[in-house]
Order: sequence, then C-alpha cells, then structure tokens
Amino acid sequence: MASPGTNYSVPPPGNPPGEGRKQGGLHEYWTRVTEGLAIDQLWGQMKADAQSTYSFYARDVDWQAMGTGKNWKRPFRIAWALFQAMLMKLTPARRVLLLIACVLLLIQPNFRFGDGQQYSFEWGGVGSAILFLLLALELADRVTMKRDLEIAREIQHWLVPEHPPVVPGVDLAFATRPQNTVAGDYYDAFLRAGPEGHAGQSLLMVVADVAGKSVPAALLMATFQASIHALAARPGTLDELARDLNRYACDHSLSGMRFTTAFIAEYDASSGRIGYINAGHNAPFLRRASGAMLRLSEGTVPFGIDSAAEYRSSAVSIEPGDLLVIFTDGLPEAVNTAGEEYGEVRLQNRVEHFATESAAGVLAAVMADVDAYVGPARQHDDITCMAVRFL
Repeated sequence: MASPGTNYSVPPPGNPPGEGRKQGGLHEYWTRVTEGLAIDQLWGQMKADAQSTYSFYARDVDWQAMGTGKNWKRPFRIAWALFQAMLMKLTPARRVLLLIACVLLLIQPNFRFGDGQQYSFEWGGVGSAILFLLLALELADRVTMKRDLEIAREIQHWLVPEHPPVVPGVDLAFATRPQNTVAGDYYDAFLRAGPEGHAGQSLLMVVADVAGKSVPAALLMATFQASIHALAARPGTLDELARDLNRYACDHSLSGMRFTTAFIAEYDASSGRIGYINAGHNAPFLRRASGAMLRLSEGTVPFGIDSAAEYRSSAVSIEPGDLLVIFTDGLPEAVNTAGEEYGEVRLQNRVEHFATESAAGVLAAVMADVDAYVGPARQHDDITCMAVRFL
C-alpha cells in the first residue's frame, strides 16, 4: 500500500490505465457517504431508524380497532393504518401527490380506442418520479429546519458554560448530549456572593431538566437560565432562590404542563459544606473518599407545579476526595436495542469505583459505558451529567 503523499507517474502493474483511480474515487465516495462506518454499524443504524420510525407512526394507530375482525385481514389493516398515519403527516398537496404516485405504481391503466384495440401504458416511471419529487420536497424542508435548529443550538450553547469555573479545591466537569439538535437539559456552575455571614464567594451548581423535548423545552430552558442568573445575583439564601425560581416557573409552565426538575447545590469552601435543594430531580450520587455512597434525595416537587410549594435546603459536609455526580433522567433511562434501561443501579456501580479519577475522567468513563450499553439504539432523551471532585 502506498504511503501518504506517494505519487505514481504510471499505473501500478496489473491494473489497466485509470483502474486504480476509479477504485480510489469509488472508495473515497463510499467513505464520504458512510462517514467511514463499517457495514455492521450501518446495519445497526438502519435497524434503529426502522424501529424509531415504526414507533413514531404507530402512536397514531388505534390498536384496539386492529384487534377486531378476521385475523387474516389484520396485517392489511395495520399496513393501511400505518400508511394513513404517514399520509396525514404531509401537507394536503403532498398527500394528493403521494396517492397519485401509489396509484400509478400499483395500477397499470388500459385504454380501448375506436379501432377496438386495447393499449396499456406503463406509468410506473411517472409514479417513481413523483415519489422522488416528494422526497426532494421533504428533504428541503428538513434541511431548512435543521439549519434553523443549528442556529438555535449555537444560541443555546451561549447560555451554558463552555468551560467550568476555576475554583480552588474543586475539580468540575460536565457533559451533555441532546436527543435532538436542541435540548431541554440545563447545566451551569458559577460563583455568587457567599451565604450570609460568610466571606468570599460560594459555588452554585445547577442541573435541570425541562419536561418535554426539542424546541419547546429548549425555549423554557433559556428562560430558566436567565431567571436563575438574575435571581442568584441578588443576596439571599438557597431557599429563597428556589422559592423565587418556582414562582417564575409557575408563571411560564402552561398550568404545570411544562414543569422543570432541578438539583441546585451551593458549595461554601470556608465551611466545607454543600447546601442543596432537590426539586423532583434524580437524586445525585455522593461518593465519599472512604467509599461510602450517599444519595442526595431530600427535596420536594419540581418547579412550575405549585406556586405555594415550600423549598427547604439540606446540607452535607464535604471532605477531600469526595465525588459528586449529578445527572438528568436521560442517562439512567437510556435504552438498548432490546428496550432495556441502563438504570441507576448500573450507574451507581460505576460511580462506586471512581476512587481517584478526575471529574473529566469520571464523565468520560460514564458516557463510554452508556454508549457501550446502548449500542446502535436511537437516543430517546437528553443526557446531561456533571461530576465534581473535591480536592
């Protein structure tokens, strides 16, 4: 095999002129199309896409009605119901085009002229052309929407920190992976004025999850980010911050339909303690330097459900070597191709073994373990995780 940068003045022996160039061009084209994925990886993606697409359209099928009537007709009723579900996702004009294309592909019309002879016309090519036109139209819409979502993702990236703050005695890292282009998960870590009676600043750490996915959740995530930064800039306790956040969330939650679960922690280095409020969020893991495991589960309802809810913080002492892992439900609820969840038990087993690893190393190991478990299965929810190693 030629080394990089090798130039041939004549074709290699045994190959006709231009044959190597053709093979190289085809190989480069195939690599560009597949992005270098192996056949088994492509097959895994296709299976995952097929399962996801079926689940998407199956939600619109009345499965109770599918169980009535003669059994031999059931596959045809299901196929028709799925076709109807797909058809109704299109605009009215495109529905008509799809129906015309199907008729032309399935039915070959015959015509009889005045001389009594019968003629048949092959319209399959026209039907295929109409299907290709529909594909081009849908693809153009998808590309336009994706471009808009890419802009929204850039804006969303501005709302969360690109790098963790530099805090003496704290090694902090975070990772996020949206299900779609934009996410409803939120993470943040920044310094604010310390609790009353304490000099210096405290470290505020937040991981939140807005109910729902994609653009609606991302918009509410942006309002949550703006409100927590505005409210945290004012002097006050963690309880007061949570109370004000809840009131703001209730005003923008569509009567509780768009609530937000959150875990908010405030670390005061001078006292060596963390105060925290768990607003309906997955309980983080606190791995002690001794190896003991603690769940920070004490809390109350998510933000945006009850404007009169009371939020009272709890506190734990922190020792050098302790590890705090905060995550959203998308991590333990990640499923493999068999529909089995990764689970909090598996996550806890992983966290238990992180004795001295850095925060970034912890996140890399956790995300790699989730990827290995899930395999080619499509991601169903946003995944966000924050790790904090106290030095």
